[in-house]
This record gives sequence, C-alpha cells and structure tokens, in this order.
Amino acid sequence: MKADKGFEKIISWKKARELNKEIYRLTTATEFSKDFALRDQIRRASISISSNIAEGFGRKTNKEFIYFLNVAQASCYEVKSQLYLALDIGYVSKLEFEPLFCICDEISKTIFGLIKHLQKP
Repeated sequence: MKADKGFEKIISWKKARELNKEIYRLTTATEFSKDFALRDQIRRASISISSNIAEGFGRKTNKEFIYFLNVAQASCYEVKSQLYLALDIGYVSKLEFEPLFCICDEISKTIFGLIKHLQKP
C-alpha cells in the first residue's frame, strides 16, 4: 500500500495521527488508564479528528469537506478541554500536557487554513 496518495498528504491529518498515538500512549499509563470514562472519551475525540479529515476528503464537494473539517476542528477543541481536566486532576504533568496541547494548536491552525483555502472562489 502506498501512502501519501490522498488524505494522507494533509498536514492536519498527519498531525492528528501523531496526536492519536500520543493520546493512546498517555492513556495507557498511570491512573489515566483506570478512568475509563475520560480515557475513552479523549481517545474517541482524538480519533474523530483524523477520521473526519479523512472522511471529508472522500466527499464529493468542498462544502461537504469543509463540514467534516469543522467537525474535526471541534473534536480538537474537545481534546484540549479533556487535556486540561487530565492536568487538573493529576493524570498528566505539565511536561506531558504542553506538547500535546501544542499539537492540538497546530492541527487547529492547519485545519483553519485548509478551510479558508477551500472557501476561495
């Protein structure tokens, strides 16, 4: 299978894939792994980012793609909120929190840029 043919080229998707891996790594360790509700929710939200980018790419129109990019963007903000909670209750340290939050920021910015690009006449 050859990667980088379709949605795999999208920077936001690549970053979301990196985020997925880190979220799974983080939620497998320590007390986080035992908090099934938060663990599963942050995993689902993270997966939603990459999945919606890919699904939107597969749609026939820019309008549909933009819709799914907005869903991905919202899921990115959900992950950010859940990271704050994990920090507040001691599941992650500030040292673990910051790089993940930065990845979310990068994803948000690149999704925003892609939406603006797709909206051009």
